[in-house]
Amino acid sequence: MIKEHDCVVLTEDLTSEKFKAGDIGTVVHIHGDRKGYEVEFMTLAGETVTVATLLASQIRAISRRDIAHVRELQIA
Repeated sequence: MIKEHDCVVLTEDLTSEKFKAGDIGTVVHIHGDRKGYEVEFMTLAGETVTVATLLASQIRAISRRDIAHVRELQIA
């Protein structure tokens, strides 16, 4: 079960936000019966890029077999 302050993984690209499936964010709020989440995405330097409202189907919990990967965010 995903809880507030958990790190989560995007399961699909968010083209409007320039995020890709596999990017990691932090849950900052859970809506109602866990159908929606507010997820904060930040740089590794700790700068918030955005907070996105996402459906439960758009994120998943981090698993023990996940490994982090770095890419530079492309700002338009």
